[in-house]
Amino acid sequence: MKRSSAVEMIAVPGIPLVRKDDDLIALIGEGLARGGIVPRGGDVFVLTQKIVSKAEGRMVDLAAVEPSTEAIELAGKIQKDPRIVELILSESVRVVRARPGILIVEHRLGFVMANAGIDLSNVSSPDDPQRALLLPVDPDGSAATLRKRLSQRFGVSVAVIISDSFGRAWRRGTCGVAIGAAGLPSLMDLRGSPDLFGRELQVSITGHADEIAAAASLVMGQGAEGQPVVVMRGLTWYGPDNAASELVRPAAEDMFR
Repeated sequence: MKRSSAVEMIAVPGIPLVRKDDDLIALIGEGLARGGIVPRGGDVFVLTQKIVSKAEGRMVDLAAVEPSTEAIELAGKIQKDPRIVELILSESVRVVRARPGILIVEHRLGFVMANAGIDLSNVSSPDDPQRALLLPVDPDGSAATLRKRLSQRFGVSVAVIISDSFGRAWRRGTCGVAIGAAGLPSLMDLRGSPDLFGRELQVSITGHADEIAAAASLVMGQGAEGQPVVVMRGLTWYGPDNAASELVRPAAEDMFR
């Protein structure tokens, strides 16, 4: 299998603060024109979860959240805002670990993550009402729609990844991961192919979409960079397309659950 010898990462310039019902394709198109970037077949558009969630109206005004008794009790134990805890519980199927300042849950989409991915950073200005941002309802579905519209608009076949920043088990620091994907294999199964010495690979399965998301986050940044869309160019892959949901390890395979 021939692999990429060079990959280019291009931030789409001038993407404004996204609001509910904004047309992301139009905003991306304007940014591409502004930067003189012409999409090519095989390009991978990596979008942050934040702009997708904002456009899809996943913003919640905390003043409108009424915490349950369960949320109030848990918030007291972990020293968090009960309204945030209520949102976390409403987006989760179970609490995995809880201690002061930390709440790890299993999200309804299967992700095991801190705070159900609910975010307050880069969501609203200090002068606005306090708001929280939830993950998209269906990140793979969102990626598929974005891919279809981008490919139609520019007349070339592209792929789309929706990325978020996750902590990792047994590792410090957050890293970009794919929570939605379309047009490429999120998992790339290398089993059966040879290594350098002709030995058949037995267990190698690559988290292809996660690798792309992590690389794109180097350009996107984690703070005030304001570069939520990155075009990855020069990538090659093989195998059937599969969704980012395939990256979630099934409970039956989890040795620590």
